[in-house]
Amino acid sequence: MLIERTNTEVIIRLPAYVDTNGLQRLVDYLTYKEATAKSKAKQSDVDVLANEMKTGWWAKNRNRLVK
Repeated sequence: MLIERTNTEVIIRLPAYVDTNGLQRLVDYLTYKEATAKSKAKQSDVDVLANEMKTGWWAKNRNRLVK
């Protein structure tokens, strides 16, 4: 593994035999960290929003899933 830092990015080079499933989970996490790096949202605000989204999804899909 080789890690290189330039003025604008960090480059990580891995051998081709590295497990891609685990690597995808790592990339997903890094994407999340990048997307939320400048966020000023509090965890409690995020939890409320997530709960509202779940409630709305359930209301729209309940009839389709519960028979």
